[in-house]
Amino acid sequence: NEAWAKVLSGATVVGISRRGKWIVVELTCSRDAKRSARDDRAPLRVAATHPRLLVHLGMTGQFTVNPAADAVPDHTHLVFDLANGTQLRFRDTRRFGSVELFPDAAAVEAFLDARLGPEPDATDPAAFRTAVRGTARTLKAILLDQTVVAGVGNIYADEALHRAGLHPERRGKSLTDAEIERLRGFVAAVIAHAIEYRGSTIRDYIGGSGLRGRFQDEFRAYGRNGEPCLTCGTTMALVRVSGRASHFCPACQPAVP
Repeated sequence: NEAWAKVLSGATVVGISRRGKWIVVELTCSRDAKRSARDDRAPLRVAATHPRLLVHLGMTGQFTVNPAADAVPDHTHLVFDLANGTQLRFRDTRRFGSVELFPDAAAVEAFLDARLGPEPDATDPAAFRTAVRGTARTLKAILLDQTVVAGVGNIYADEALHRAGLHPERRGKSLTDAEIERLRGFVAAVIAHAIEYRGSTIRDYIGGSGLRGRFQDEFRAYGRNGEPCLTCGTTMALVRVSGRASHFCPACQPAVP
């Protein structure tokens, strides 16, 4: 992309952060140097810019660093030439991922703020309680709504609900204050635990370091349909909620409290 090349040529990565399921890559680069029109002997004036790359890995997106001479595999959609002769490559076999270029921090923040609620470990108890109790939607639908809490996907919604002892089909308005606070705590705990274990390798997910995730070894609900509950021994069940497979224990997570 010629426009991207013009902005990113010579850029340096100075920071990487996360917001929900998005990765924010902060760059620093310089626009074309311009000399004062009044005095050709004046020093060059360089305007620094701080663009951002906003990355969503989707289900199979992956960044790897490879020698430039290595063959580029299929489904590689973006290649950055690095100063040391290697390449940073973005590969996504299922094409659900994305990489977008933003001019500055404010543009990225505006984009994300319009789409995301707070991080799981930064939810305000009163605001979370209002969001849950103020709707007749199912708990599974509420947790998957990124404007309520950012970064919770299908796996982690199941895991949080199981740990909180709440059925995925319970309606938000039916919960007590204690149940809502318990759910809020387990959402934060599950996400923190999953990040510590580098996520979940279900099929082909591998991090950029080449390491598989390990949180799948910690599952207490997701994918355990037909297996005994690790808490009480009851056979785990499966139901579709909001179009998503939802795994739960009928005993630990009763449909009627």
